[in-house]
Amino acid sequence: MNAQVEALGSQVQAFRQRAGETWRARSARDRTLIGVMAAVVGAFVLWTVAIAPAWRTLVQAPAQIEWLDAQLLQMRTMAAEVRELRNTTPIAAAQAGVAMKAAAERHGDKVRLTLQGDRALVTFQGASPEQVRALLIEARSAARARPVEAQLTRAATGFNGTLVLNLGSI
Repeated sequence: MNAQVEALGSQVQAFRQRAGETWRARSARDRTLIGVMAAVVGAFVLWTVAIAPAWRTLVQAPAQIEWLDAQLLQMRTMAAEVRELRNTTPIAAAQAGVAMKAAAERHGDKVRLTLQGDRALVTFQGASPEQVRALLIEARSAARARPVEAQLTRAATGFNGTLVLNLGSI
């Protein structure tokens, strides 16, 4: 092992000696140009590896912080809504069914309702996004209904498909 280290050391020493001779053999102008090129390459590597990523982070940080703050606010709003929903008293499935019937009738022929025990099957045919949203909000608040299954597709005329809701639960 010691012999290998000595052999490697002698090879390095020989390389350094040849490099020094080659460097001294160059003209002063060549050495200056090589030095300038090495400085430019070194500055580029320093920029690429150390400065540019940090700079990019500093530039992008305010936008990311704003985006994360908006997400946090949205999550806190949803958490408050969940707490509010958990604190509401459940209602009987019969009362929930009446509330769902009233909600479906308000949306006209684009929404059909079928009650099956403690579940409601809502069928949409060309319903606008606003109608679907309004029905879901009313189902959650008035009927305490919770979506269990949704099969909706968006068509040129609006949403088509079905939505299954559990009635009288939160």
